[in-house]
Amino acid sequence: MVSNIGSGHMVTLALEGIDKVENYLNLILQKTINLAVIPWIILIYSFFVNWLSAVVMLLVFPVIILFMVILGLAAQAKSDRQYSGFKEMSNNFIDSMRGLKTLKLFGLSKRYGDNIYRVSENYRKSTMSVLKVALLSTFALDFFTTMSIAIVAVLLGVKLINGTVTLLPALIILILCPDYFLPVRDYGNDYHATLDGKNAMTDIHHILDLPSPTSQIKLHGFKNWTADSTLKVSDLNFSYDQKEDNISDANFNLKGFVNVGIVGRSGSGKSTLLNLLGGWLSPTNENGHLPFEVNGQKIDSLAQPEWQKHISYIPQDPYIFAGTIAQNIAFYKPDADMDAINAAIEKAGLERFVNSLPDKAATKIGEGGRGISGGQAQRIALARTLLDTQRTILLLDEPTAHLDIETEYQLKQTMVPIFKDHLVIFATHRLHWMNEMDYILVMEDGKIVEQGTQSELTKQNGAYKRLISEIRGDDNA
Repeated sequence: MVSNIGSGHMVTLALEGIDKVENYLNLILQKTINLAVIPWIILIYSFFVNWLSAVVMLLVFPVIILFMVILGLAAQAKSDRQYSGFKEMSNNFIDSMRGLKTLKLFGLSKRYGDNIYRVSENYRKSTMSVLKVALLSTFALDFFTTMSIAIVAVLLGVKLINGTVTLLPALIILILCPDYFLPVRDYGNDYHATLDGKNAMTDIHHILDLPSPTSQIKLHGFKNWTADSTLKVSDLNFSYDQKEDNISDANFNLKGFVNVGIVGRSGSGKSTLLNLLGGWLSPTNENGHLPFEVNGQKIDSLAQPEWQKHISYIPQDPYIFAGTIAQNIAFYKPDADMDAINAAIEKAGLERFVNSLPDKAATKIGEGGRGISGGQAQRIALARTLLDTQRTILLLDEPTAHLDIETEYQLKQTMVPIFKDHLVIFATHRLHWMNEMDYILVMEDGKIVEQGTQSELTKQNGAYKRLISEIRGDDNA
């Protein structure tokens, strides 16, 4: 979701967008009620006092509404462009802040600064364009309402001179006439002021309407993954856009505590398959096909609490929360005591690092806290897994992809012993990890083109051998 919308826009939507939506709802609902009630009450009263003045007021009202609609459509189109520019500017700003160090290292900061200036300038121009339409709309509303009041005043003056109306009714209509047009003027002005809120509400509804991974068939009786547990995957399909399959006809069987490697080029579907096995995505199989079978029970998706509560997940970039080291390690098990946390720290190879800190495991890390390296972040993610021994399904999505060889080797010595008594599914392009795998799935363009043990695959002159030849120079650990 974040990758499609942009992290910058997500942040601004959460911080400013909700306030704008609240302002939009508060103003528009109130103004709409006023517009629907007040003019008609005044108009009905005016018909009883002086029908000719009421007719003038009635005829002018739809003309004003027509101009409001025309100008409103123009303002909406320009506001949409402005809002798109705002989203682009937000995402560019966040990206530049995150990658500022990299930009400086490669000497690209000035070029990227020019890009930010261009995006900001486009946003400024689109904002001024919206303001021009808003000012034109205000002028048009004021012009027609003023002309209408003037016509009514002239008619009342003529009738006063002719003696066909007395002073009191004429004054009442003249005083009420501006209030007759006031709701439509307020609505027009507030419409332009709250267009950002309307656009933000559309985006928020879009996010809320995004389908969550769900399963129609519940998994019953699954207590934990054991040495006798089985997972069968048959004709598994998945598509992000419902047009082209990102995973196509995947088939494989797993039993017990086995280490499974998923290898392939970048974009071959490794992470997508891992997300399907974790239940974070749901298959897009048609005709009621049930692609998963857990312990003999067929289900349509692994997006189920009974399955996911037994999963530990180590991604390429583990998220470090703003808090202490102990709090980050206790992510899966918040009620863990310090003895258990310290044991996990020791097993994950964090003991020397933690002991070097003044506050030990109580040291603040994450946003606003002490910075940590990529290897230390991975060890913290590893300690999370070690702390909760009830989670026997371990999913790893290229956890060492951005680490140097030395750090990866050190981390590997810590990780491999943990694989025992776990179902391990390891997606990577670092083929030296395959020495630790019992079974390997080779992926190309969303399909499992080969599968088997490493010895079986190396004997074949197939996709796995080609992959070894292509990336052997990058896999030296």
